[in-house]
Amino acid sequence: MLNVNHIRKRFGQLQALEDVSFNIRKGTCYGLLGPNGAGKSTTIHSISGILAPDSGSILIDGTDLYSHTAACKRKMGVVPQEIALYEDLSAWNNLLFWGSLYDMSKQDTLKRAAILLDWVGLADRKNDLIAHYSGGMKRRINIAAALMHDPDLILMDEPTVGIDPQSRNHIYTMLQDLRKEGKTILYTTHYMQEAEELCDEIGIIDNGQVIASGTLEELRHQHPIEESLHVHFSESVTTLTDLPWTHQWEQDHKKLIISSRQTHKDLAAVIQFLDSRQISPEQIKFIPINLETIFLHLTGRTLRD
Repeated sequence: MLNVNHIRKRFGQLQALEDVSFNIRKGTCYGLLGPNGAGKSTTIHSISGILAPDSGSILIDGTDLYSHTAACKRKMGVVPQEIALYEDLSAWNNLLFWGSLYDMSKQDTLKRAAILLDWVGLADRKNDLIAHYSGGMKRRINIAAALMHDPDLILMDEPTVGIDPQSRNHIYTMLQDLRKEGKTILYTTHYMQEAEELCDEIGIIDNGQVIASGTLEELRHQHPIEESLHVHFSESVTTLTDLPWTHQWEQDHKKLIISSRQTHKDLAAVIQFLDSRQISPEQIKFIPINLETIFLHLTGRTLRD
């Protein structure tokens, strides 16, 4: 459904996109993750038709985006990170306005707006001004506005940022509905667990390039990482010099990180080892191989750096 092929973009001396390529199969949800400055926003702007790349191509259902921009945009709905609604209009009138931009008939626009308001759980508040909505309610209407023309491809740029848990869960349910309808979704988020649970495939972008792409299981195999035990102490520990595991110290020897391929077995051995030296840990955490550990391994940075 979406093919991004070797796109590049430079701003003066800054090479924002070096060589970005990835594909999203029809009816799947693809998560695009990257630390600040990695090129994620520039990629999203290029795919949404806002910012043409210097080279490379973007195909929407086999059609070149920048050769047939209008036709491609009709197949695409964009949910921007910033709320794109008119505060002094009601939710109902906001949806009617956005629907009018796609040459929908009045009857279809009214019908679609009513369906979407019910779907996002705000039909009873449709006549309230957006200015009187909570952040989570605005997010839901923001999504509804992007879906007025019933697009096949939906770009969602951090749609759950800064909202309450109830609204976040409602949006999760909405996403599952879209997937059941066969919609194709490009999804960005800074919540790792969100990406793990919602996305069929994940791409990690850094320094203007997609450095990894695939299912979570594929990423695990592509980048073998050991699980680890994080052992925290209340005071600095400098007497442990004969540890039999691969390890490193942090926080002035108050935190010991032990790499392990058999964590549960090693946990008992670690406790026994420390006990034999009369050292009591304050806390021991098991760190599994998940999307966050893979992301940190590849980029060396947290998602919000």
